[in-house]
Amino acid sequence: MTAPAAPSLPFPVFQVSQKVERYLLHDINVITWLRKNHNILGVLIGTLPQIPQQNVFLGLPLELLPEEARLLVDTQLAYIVNDWTWHAKDLASINSEQKEAFKANLRQEGVRIAKDFESKKKSRTQKALKNIQAKNASAVEQRPNPSPALEEEEDTSEEALFGESVTRENTVTPSPEPSQTAGPEFKPWTVTSTTSYPLLFPPPNTGPPDLPKVNPSSYALFKHLHGLGYFLSPGIRFGCQFSVYPGDPLRFHSHFLTMSADWDEDIDLLDLVGGGRLGTGVKKGWLIGGVEQKVQGVEEGKDSVAGTQKGTDGGARVRTFCIEWGGM
Repeated sequence: MTAPAAPSLPFPVFQVSQKVERYLLHDINVITWLRKNHNILGVLIGTLPQIPQQNVFLGLPLELLPEEARLLVDTQLAYIVNDWTWHAKDLASINSEQKEAFKANLRQEGVRIAKDFESKKKSRTQKALKNIQAKNASAVEQRPNPSPALEEEEDTSEEALFGESVTRENTVTPSPEPSQTAGPEFKPWTVTSTTSYPLLFPPPNTGPPDLPKVNPSSYALFKHLHGLGYFLSPGIRFGCQFSVYPGDPLRFHSHFLTMSADWDEDIDLLDLVGGGRLGTGVKKGWLIGGVEQKVQGVEEGKDSVAGTQKGTDGGARVRTFCIEWGGM
């Protein structure tokens, strides 16, 4: 499998609502590139109108966590586009000729896909026929040769039945003419475009970037773990903020169930016990973390130096603690 090509940077991330922070990606090339090179997972939310409750194999678009969208903007890989405003403005300026050209492009793509499908189907059929012929040939070779008396008896029975000698050449069905074998033209497949390109182009990235709204403590922890090379996905299934994976979730199980907290936030002991037991029960660690507050007058030592290393947020050190349940 070839590596995904890098998209033009920065690429647009579409905000689909002003009241709810939801950020979508529609381009499969961008999604694949982010997953492979930047450990960005998101959640596929696309479904079919005929099966609105399917929840196993979802498709495009990909919804990003607010923390993921914020990280892409902070690293200058992406910028935020208000999808509603952009579509309403640009669609009003599209004329009928541009719309027809866009439809024609989709039809050509459908014809190309149909031809490719029929070609692969024909190739599979020919391969299957060759395998059958090879098996039949090997079976004939292994079959014992009949005696001359049996062959003579078989020829005599054929002459008595048809009144004339029947040979193998007379029983071969003639192949049809080329004009008879020519099939109809390929019916184009219906192509549903996942992007508005090339009919519409997103607005250029000008001015100060719009920053997605995030919880400071959760974003600091997300950025810290992401900077250490982990993959993070929503942790709602386990009652936490993030599920943390050491590699791509298609290959690895998660190692931690993560919750963020402020440095001086009171944490209920029942939450610690419940989280520790839950994590141990599903063979994961329950990890809690937040940004360490610097105390005035404390002598700087090795810990202050570590705060500027990889996995920190803007020079502030993020501390994490892993809790496991131990039997009495």
